Amino acid sequence: VAKDLGLELPALRDRGVRILDRGRTQYFALHGKTGHLVTAERIDREQLCESVQQCMLRCEVIVEGEM
Repeated sequence: VAKDLGLELPALRDRGVRILDRGRTQYFALHGKTGHLVTAERIDREQLCESVQQCMLRCEVIVEGEM
C-alpha cells in the first residue's frame, strides 16, 4: 500500500492511513513495519460466499489530508 500510494513508511502513520472494510469484521490491516496489506482476521470463504462461485471482499484505503 505504501508503495502504491508513493509514501514512505513514516508517512503512513503521519497521514493516518487505514483500511476500512464494509461490514462488522475487519479482515484486512496495514502492517506497520512494511506497509503491506495483510489479513487481520481468518477469512472463511464458505461462510462469506456460500453460494457464489467468485468471492470478493472489498475494502477502502483511507488517507487523511491531501495527496
